[in-house]
Amino acid sequence: MSDNLDQFDRKILAIVQRNCLTRSEVIAEEIGLSPSAVQRRLKRLRQSRVISADVAVVDNRKLDNLMTFIVGLEIERENYPVMDRFMRWAQGQDAFQQIFYVTGAVDLVAVILARDVTEFDAIAEATMSQFPEIKRMNTNVVLNVLKSGLNLPI
Repeated sequence: MSDNLDQFDRKILAIVQRNCLTRSEVIAEEIGLSPSAVQRRLKRLRQSRVISADVAVVDNRKLDNLMTFIVGLEIERENYPVMDRFMRWAQGQDAFQQIFYVTGAVDLVAVILARDVTEFDAIAEATMSQFPEIKRMNTNVVLNVLKSGLNLPI
């Protein structure tokens, strides 16, 4: 789909990434299209799943100030069926915020949120008991978030 995106689409995406509630009239004025053209383009971008969701990004510090854990998971002998089963399971676990399949010393890197170390230990124990093929969970506790973002460079 990226081949089908023109400069107007890219400008629209840059704006709605910052604030998905930006009105079509405001976008139209900023990029030089009519509001109806912006609405049509937004509808097409959503239908084609270029825009996969319109969400509210909640500031963790103003809510529960959950702790963030960066966890490297090492799976026995690159066991692909287990990784597939783990990914399906993790989709239903709110504590698992992001999971990346990576190269290097671990197979997966996960960003996990928990209220405290005790809650994280319970999450880790449940994960390891559900998936005994996970040999190791290498955990790093985030002391301070220096930058966090979801905007793609467009």
